[in-house]
Amino acid sequence: MSTGHNGGIPDEVIEAVLQHNDIVDTVGKYVHLTKQGKYMKGLCPFHSEKTPSFTVTPDRQIFYCYGCGAGGNAIKFRMEIDGLSFPEAVKLMAEESHIPFQDGKGGGVAPRDQELERLLQAHEWTAKLFHYLLKNTEHGKPAMEYLRARGFGDKLIDQFQIGYAPDRWDTLVQFFEKRSFDLKEMEKGGLLSSKQDGSGYVDRFRGRVMFPIMNRSGRIIAFAGRILGEGQPKYLNSPESRLFNKSRTLYNLNLAKSAIRKQGQLVLMEGFGDVIASWDAGVQHSVATMGTALTENHASLMRTLTEEVVICYDGDNAGQAAALKSIPILEEAGMRVKIALLQNGLDPDEYIKTYGAERFASQVIDGAVSTTKFRLIYVKRNYNLLEEDGKASYAQEALKVIAQLSSPTEREVYLRELSTEVGVSLESLKQDCNLMRQTLNRTRPQGQNGNRSSTGGNSRKAQGTPTLLPAYHAAERRLIAMMLQDAEAATYVSEHLGDAFNIADHAAIASYIYAYYAQGKPPDVSRFISSLQDDRLEKTATSILMMDTPHGDSTQVLQDCIQQIKKFPQQKQLEQKREEMLRVEKSGDFLRAAQIASEIIALERQ
Repeated sequence: MSTGHNGGIPDEVIEAVLQHNDIVDTVGKYVHLTKQGKYMKGLCPFHSEKTPSFTVTPDRQIFYCYGCGAGGNAIKFRMEIDGLSFPEAVKLMAEESHIPFQDGKGGGVAPRDQELERLLQAHEWTAKLFHYLLKNTEHGKPAMEYLRARGFGDKLIDQFQIGYAPDRWDTLVQFFEKRSFDLKEMEKGGLLSSKQDGSGYVDRFRGRVMFPIMNRSGRIIAFAGRILGEGQPKYLNSPESRLFNKSRTLYNLNLAKSAIRKQGQLVLMEGFGDVIASWDAGVQHSVATMGTALTENHASLMRTLTEEVVICYDGDNAGQAAALKSIPILEEAGMRVKIALLQNGLDPDEYIKTYGAERFASQVIDGAVSTTKFRLIYVKRNYNLLEEDGKASYAQEALKVIAQLSSPTEREVYLRELSTEVGVSLESLKQDCNLMRQTLNRTRPQGQNGNRSSTGGNSRKAQGTPTLLPAYHAAERRLIAMMLQDAEAATYVSEHLGDAFNIADHAAIASYIYAYYAQGKPPDVSRFISSLQDDRLEKTATSILMMDTPHGDSTQVLQDCIQQIKKFPQQKQLEQKREEMLRVEKSGDFLRAAQIASEIIALERQ
């Protein structure tokens, strides 16, 4: 039973999962597909597009998007769409297809992860215990009253598995001891704390309303506890552990991900109370960071789900300052950013209670403004526009914001607005703006030509194959396509070319192909892609597989391709020699020039 390099999962399980999960059925649950010849086409779920460039090839069991370059087999699709690791996706798909799942050593889970499984189990049981104590005991009554006062009905309490940790030192300690959990492990997992004198353990969470925190696939990995009444800290989160990394976790992502895909947008909030209130108000594509500032990891996690984010932080000064700091992080990850404006310093939860769900959805979320508009509003708060000095200072600050925009049309729109606000002619503002842009361009590092427009970052660049590739590059792609579908072609290429591909990724894929056939496996592109375990190579291989493979005398095609590939380094050498000869002639060293000329003739003969 071989486990290859697939995270301890036997190849047999991977093959069974691929056999039981047809690519059209797998993708069809998320994407509306229509038949076009031998392909199925639909709108890509990984980037927003109006013309379908997302292609499924049933006979090869792969998908590929010509717009954003995403591609792979059914397992890869589930990894991307549900944000799972390779082992998580295989395990989930195996369970769904009722395929017995064991690791290569005969256990249910690889030994190194037994501790991880125990911690997940402990978190699951802890959540159930806290939920039970909240709903069914005297202990839980004050917490239940607090939740009712905040507008939490039974449905929400159940949906978010909210619970209560009693104000005692040993509720969990006793619970774990009874079930023979290792208390030291439970402390490492953040559920218990060590006593200061080292004589044992106490509960970490006491006298708090408990909110379980889940990972993308819905498993509980941590808790956040809100104190009842007065006391510090108001919110206590689980510490970082093997399960929980704050900068990679978004609250409610497990429930929100399908709504995020449907809406093509994610709403980012500061607190989980806000997320639950907005869920109840029908805005179900919202998530929150875990009491920590937004990180690049958070942004790239969001980017796997959508290209557009609406920042909906508190309406007070701190919330707006945090929103301003978050914009560049999200734009750097390639997202379009909008900002929701909450009046009177309210937070989303308070706004919904004051003005109702409908107004929150239509005015706050749908009415979110561009980042430029937000920056201008943010700057404006510092100036009194009833005084001439205030107007002039505001105009200067506003111009700095507008001058950064690369689109002339966009600059004009904001300059017109500014002209009306401060009573200065559009022409004067344009002149000032252009002067500022000249200064900006002089001070900006090479290659940074104007910032992104206020609609946000550029989406993932199209990675589809350019129409005209150099001959050697096209030949390498054609060889790989043929090798993937024919073991004899792979043997021929191995003998006549080996790893002498000019493009490093092609050489790597070729070596994987040789290893794949060496294990006696039949041609099966979907199985082969699972053996790669490298995102870039998977994308490259999938895009190559979208080519039509030539018919006719395949040996002749193989020979022609190999010849093109071997010729390229010599052509490159020839070009370098010719350039060198010109340089040497210019410097007047005619003897060396004649030497190079004879080297060129020898190379050309080859």
